[in-house]
Amino acid sequence: MSNSSSITHFLLLPFPGTRQLQLLHFCLFLAIYLAALLGNGLIITTIAWDHHLHTPMYFFLFNLALLDLGAISTTVPKSMVNSLWDTRAISYTGCAAQVFFVFCLFAAELYLLTTMSYDRYIAICRPLHYETLLGSRVCLHLAAAAWACGFLIALLHTANTFSLPFCQGIAVGQFFCEIPQILKLSCSTSYLREVWLLLISVSFSFGCFVLIVVSYVQIFRAVLRIPSQQGRHKAFATCLPHLAVVSLFLSTGSIAYLKPSSISSPSLDLVVSVLYSVVPPTVNPLIYSLRNQELKAALSQLITGCFQKQ
Repeated sequence: MSNSSSITHFLLLPFPGTRQLQLLHFCLFLAIYLAALLGNGLIITTIAWDHHLHTPMYFFLFNLALLDLGAISTTVPKSMVNSLWDTRAISYTGCAAQVFFVFCLFAAELYLLTTMSYDRYIAICRPLHYETLLGSRVCLHLAAAAWACGFLIALLHTANTFSLPFCQGIAVGQFFCEIPQILKLSCSTSYLREVWLLLISVSFSFGCFVLIVVSYVQIFRAVLRIPSQQGRHKAFATCLPHLAVVSLFLSTGSIAYLKPSSISSPSLDLVVSVLYSVVPPTVNPLIYSLRNQELKAALSQLITGCFQKQ
C-alpha cells in the first residue's frame, strides 16, 4: 500500500483531445477569468480610493471582492495553462495548495455573505441602531472571524485529506483538485473521517443559509411596508439576486461534495464544479456591487480623474 509521500504529482481532468477544443477551453476560461479580475479589481480599487465608501457595507464588499479574486485565481489559471500546454499534471504540493485555498476562500466567503445579509437587515429594519451595532471595530472583528474560520476549516480538511494513503491511481476527475475526487484515490477506510468532516461543514453551511434567508425574510417584510412601489421594486431587485447567487453557490457546492458516486459522471461533476467555483466569483461584482448607484458614481469619478491626470 503506497502512501501520500510516494506521490509527486496528480493528473487533472483532461479536456477534449483535439487542439482546437483545448484552445477553445483556454479562451473561454481566459475570458471568464479576465471578467472576474476586472469586476473585482474595480470594486477593490474604487472602495479603497473613495473615502465616502468607507462604510460597513462597502467594507464587506471589499472583502468579498478579495475572496472572489483569490478563489478564481486558485483554480482557473492552472486549468488554462494545462490546456495551453496540452498537459494534465499538477504537483502534489500544488494540489494540496488548491484544496486549502479553495476551502479557505469559499468558507470565508459564505460566512462573509451571512454577515452581509445581517448588515442589510440592520440597515433596513433597525436603521437607528446601525452605527451602534455595526461600528468599525465590530466590522473588523466580523471580517477577521470570517477569514479565520475559513483558514481553520481549510487547514483541517487539507491535513486530513492528504494524510490518507492513495493507491487508486493519481488521476483526479476534475479540472482542479477537489476533495471528493481525491478521496476516490484513497485505499484506506480512514477517508470516512473526511466524509464526516464534510458533512459537518455542509451542516454549518446550511446553518449560514438559514440565517441569510431569515435576514432577507425580515428585510422583505420591512420592504413590503414601503409605500413607494419604486422603492419596493428597487429593494427586491437588489435582494433577490443576492439570494439566487447564494442558493446557486450552496446547492451546487453541496451536490459536488455530498452526491453519491453512483450518480457521478465526468460531465456532471465538471458542470457542478464550474457552477460553484467559477460562476459566483465572476457574477458577484455585477450583482453585489456594480449595480449599486453610489459605487458606480465613485467608479466614474475614479476613471475621469485618471484620464484628467493623463
